Amino acid sequence: MIHHSGRVEVICGSMFCGKTEELIRRVRRAMIARQKVQVFKPSIDDRFGVERVTSHTGQTVEAQPVQSPSEIYDLLAADTTVVAFDEAQFFPADIAAVVETLAQHGIRVIVAGLDMDFRGAPFGVMPELMSRAEEVTKLHAICVVCGEDASRTQRIVNGEPARYSDPIILVGASERYEARCRTHHVVPGAP
Repeated sequence: MIHHSGRVEVICGSMFCGKTEELIRRVRRAMIARQKVQVFKPSIDDRFGVERVTSHTGQTVEAQPVQSPSEIYDLLAADTTVVAFDEAQFFPADIAAVVETLAQHGIRVIVAGLDMDFRGAPFGVMPELMSRAEEVTKLHAICVVCGEDASRTQRIVNGEPARYSDPIILVGASERYEARCRTHHVVPGAP
C-alpha cells in the first residue's frame, strides 16, 4: 500500500509508559496491512539485543541499529512505506531533517522516545519532532511512590535520586530508573 502523503507520528512519555510497545503495535498493524516497514534504533541502545527493538514487557521486532540518522538513506528499501524509530532522544539533531524528508516523500514515520530527561527537562530533539508531527501520543506510566499517573523518569543512583549535575545520557532500565509523578520526581541540586 502506498501512502498518498507522508506523516509523522510521535509516541512519547516517561520510561515504563509503553512507548516501545505502542511503536511495535503500530509496526505490526502496518505489516498485517502488507506495508513494507523498516525499523531503526540508535546503536547506543543495546539493552535487549543489537538488531531488535524490545519493550519492557518482552514484545520485540527486528530493527537496524544506526549511529547517524543519515545512514538511513542508504538502508532504505525502495518499496518501504513505513519507517519507525525507537529511542529517538538518543539520535543527533539531524534526525529531525531525516524524518521530515521521509514524510515529504510519502512515508509514514513513527517515532518513539522520551520527551523529558531524568531532570524533567525536554530531551534532545524530541520537542522538535513533536512540534513537526501530525500526531503526538503522550503515554503515562504509574508512579512507583503513589500509584498515580507518572509523566517523569526518576534516575536512581545507589538507591538515591540522581543529582542534577549527573550526565544526561545513561542507558539502562529498571535497575537505574523509575516512573514518577510530578510530585514524587526529585532532582537534588536542580536550579
